[in-house]
Amino acid sequence: MITHGKNIKIFTGNSYPKLAQDIADRLGLKIGESQVGTFSDGEISVNIAETVRGLDVFVIQPTSAPVNDNLMELLIMIDAFKRASVGRVTAVMPYYGYARQDRKAKARDPITAKLVADLITAAGADRVLTMDLHAAQIQGYFNIPVDNLMGAPILSNYFVESGFADQDDVVVVSPDLGSVTRARKFADRLNAPIAIIDKRRPKANVAEVMNVIGDIKGKRVILIDDMIDTAGTICNGANALVKMGAKEVYACCTHAVLSGPAIERIEVSAIKQLVMLDTIHLPEEKAIDKIKILSVAPIFAEAIKRIYEDVSVSKLFD
Repeated sequence: MITHGKNIKIFTGNSYPKLAQDIADRLGLKIGESQVGTFSDGEISVNIAETVRGLDVFVIQPTSAPVNDNLMELLIMIDAFKRASVGRVTAVMPYYGYARQDRKAKARDPITAKLVADLITAAGADRVLTMDLHAAQIQGYFNIPVDNLMGAPILSNYFVESGFADQDDVVVVSPDLGSVTRARKFADRLNAPIAIIDKRRPKANVAEVMNVIGDIKGKRVILIDDMIDTAGTICNGANALVKMGAKEVYACCTHAVLSGPAIERIEVSAIKQLVMLDTIHLPEEKAIDKIKILSVAPIFAEAIKRIYEDVSVSKLFD
């Protein structure tokens, strides 16, 4: 029994309209009418062009680059909906920006992931739907429901369909100690062993491979991470694995930030193919032959449908 708004509506900001359209198409819905732009001084301007009174509204807006603009668009849209007497508003954030600043790594560091959570809550969001938060504890930064979908099943299904399951020469590699749990779950789906790269990070966006724990000689290895930003970690890892005897290196991730020199690094690296999800819009100039993009629209559409119908979303977490 649906206990909230009279109907469902999908709206989007300027972050990734195509993904919003793909999700809406799968739900058999039209994108809600709104104009999101800027005033001459750069301030965000939002105009909701249709009634939303009593509706169950989902705002699809990854907070990827330009992060601050996309975040402000999301906050102002939520505020506009709440002031228009919306029944319920859900912030759908396939990519949650500022998630890497999730703790105080050193004295006087901010915890920006918590600040963003507070801003989204203060704007009036009733719940959040996202995918592969960089740190699981970010869910606890909210005092509203947070559904954190997993991208690994989509990625692993691609490799299963590509013939990597139950093969003696396949190894799943974690690029660091923090990603071991993710790698192990991924490897279980392929019935493959895992290996771990032991590295140190002298400064931000710089990582040096020290050692590899596990057997990768003569193997096809799959590097898995939640996010690839400047691609230094993943490319250094791939190059090191080849030097240490790996036969082929594949890489996959949920969030392809791909900032700065990322594309150039991937092109010249030992990575044979990079498989990624489309939680972040990839400009055409970055769509190189090595990159394979998989859609998250089906799982987000299903999650939105379940949230609207007040049925369990938890089965989608695996």
